Amino acid sequence: MHFLDDSLLPENQEKLVIQVAPYGPEWLPGDSDDIPVTMDEQVQKAVDCYNAGAQLLHIHVRELDGRGSKRLSMFNEMLARLREAVPEMILQVGGSISFAPENEGDTAKWLDNDTRHLLADLSPAPDQVTIAINTNQMNVVELLTRDDIAGTSMQNPQLYKAYRDLVSEAGPEFYLEHLKRLTANGIQPHFMLGNLPSLETVERLIRAGVYTGPLNLNYVAIGGGASGVHPADLIEFARRSPDGAVLTVESIMRSTLPMNTIALALGLHVRVGIEDNLWAPRKERITSVQQVEQIVRIADELGRDVASAQEAKQIYRIGEYWSTSDETLAHLGLPPNRRAGERGVPLRHRAPAVPAGRPSVQASGTTGATVESPTPPARALV
Repeated sequence: MHFLDDSLLPENQEKLVIQVAPYGPEWLPGDSDDIPVTMDEQVQKAVDCYNAGAQLLHIHVRELDGRGSKRLSMFNEMLARLREAVPEMILQVGGSISFAPENEGDTAKWLDNDTRHLLADLSPAPDQVTIAINTNQMNVVELLTRDDIAGTSMQNPQLYKAYRDLVSEAGPEFYLEHLKRLTANGIQPHFMLGNLPSLETVERLIRAGVYTGPLNLNYVAIGGGASGVHPADLIEFARRSPDGAVLTVESIMRSTLPMNTIALALGLHVRVGIEDNLWAPRKERITSVQQVEQIVRIADELGRDVASAQEAKQIYRIGEYWSTSDETLAHLGLPPNRRAGERGVPLRHRAPAVPAGRPSVQASGTTGATVESPTPPARALV
């Protein structure tokens, strides 16, 4: 992303989109008084977060025993009720489904590929499903302090070890098929990336024509295999993200608010909620709703406008996709693919004139001209 001389002025920044993750699959009900368990409570939590100012809901579902649900029927029920309760909100299902261990002493792990692919068949369909790219360690306790987990189930040595050894399984066998299924069913993938190599893989997928849609990214600064909380790493990730991408920052525990405050100032977007953080800056407990309200207040102090739910859908380009890699690269502000014999950095204005292709489909239902160019060299991604 480019930052111009006037990029930090709030009137020039994109309106703020606030993601909220209020369901916290790694926590048990006794860990916080803000964990909804019954279906009624889970739906009401979404309503409360929306009323506080959040436009996007990151969804996990709980069984009545308080554990994260792995039943797709529960997700279908939740989505149906949310469509009625918060019809304007962007509904984003967590692609891990639930990485919580089944029983005490079990390993925390993501489910098998076949089960995760079933998220593309949810009914009613969510607007988005999150997707990790490349298999990485996901040690979600590496940055946690003793104070962070005081009084929670994470003090249990067996549970702590289960999360310490967690791995995010997301190799090519998974993500190539998952992207195909999601886009075929009109569900937008939301990329959860913890490092620059994963961002580079996504760009290669776009250049090869494997993915030809909007690029919505979360910078996952939780450590343990993902990025940490060094501000320089966030700045570099933002600098390397395409100009046409939408970048949201998420972090962990009391680093969440400082990292999100940086994001607010830079014109980026934020994620909050008890899935990421249980604590206010001075170590008081804080709810998901209070975290949303906190962000709204800080944004107001900075002069940053908060998007409406409809504006958030336009920012994320929900329902929009493109026909070719070249069209996608143009929409995202990336250089075109190199043409045969071309030297130097490929520049769009030097590309030869080509006939227009079929129209692209956009969220508004309007059409735009598709500009096609010679097919890029075959890549060994598919």
